[in-house]
Formats: sequence, structure tokens, C-alpha cells
Amino acid sequence: MTRVKIELPEDFIFTTDIPVRITDLNYGNHLANDAILALIHEARVRFLASYGWSEKDVAGEAIIMADCAIRYRGEGFYGDVLQIEVAVTDFTRKGCDLVYRVTEKSTGRAIAEAKTGIVFYDYDQKKPVSVPEPFRQQFTD
Repeated sequence: MTRVKIELPEDFIFTTDIPVRITDLNYGNHLANDAILALIHEARVRFLASYGWSEKDVAGEAIIMADCAIRYRGEGFYGDVLQIEVAVTDFTRKGCDLVYRVTEKSTGRAIAEAKTGIVFYDYDQKKPVSVPEPFRQQFTD
């Protein structure tokens, strides 16, 4: 079986710390695979907020997640503080990718890498729209 490969960029433009909660654990007493998706969602919301945006208003447009890939690298445990870094890559006409690197903060131990495909979306018209220029300009030079 071919394994998921996620190309990490050289530079991440945003970092946030999120502790592993008891509800993030599975029956093996370590970070559950589905919890990673929730944690990167929280990181995405914080990332957008750092620019004054929300998922419903990124420079006037909403976003939706079109796809997701996660590569699990190591275990996380209750009480660990996860450092989640975010980068914006691979722009298309209607979206881009957000790439995440998740490490245990005190040791730098790799926990996961993830990528979410983001599409800009008009909820009233129920259709994708072009990437807002202020967003594109913020992350391309």
C-alpha cells in the first residue's frame, strides 16, 4: 500500500500551542487519530483569527475543507502540549492547501503532518468562488 506523503514547506507562518485533553485519547490511552483532525481545525481557526478572519469570512468569502490527508508520526499523551505550525501552499483559482506540522512542544517529537485542501465558498449561492485577492496577496510574494 502506498503511504500518504505530505511535503512540508521550509517556512511555517503561524504557530499555536494546544494541550492534549483527556477527551483526545483513545482506548490505547494515547492521542486518537480523529483527534488530530479536530486539533488542526482549532489551529486553522486560530490561524485565520490572527489575520482578523474566520472560516465564514476570509476577506469576504467563506471556506470549506475539500479534502484532508494526515500522516501520523508518533504518539501523543494526556498533558502533552502540541505545537501546531501552519503554512499556506499550492494556490489554485478557487482554493489552496493548508499544511500543518504537529510536534510535542517540550521535546520536538513529531506527532503528525497534515494537509487540508481549502476551497472558498459562497454559502448563499452554494458554489465555490475565487480566492479573495487580499488572502492570495497575504501569502504569495
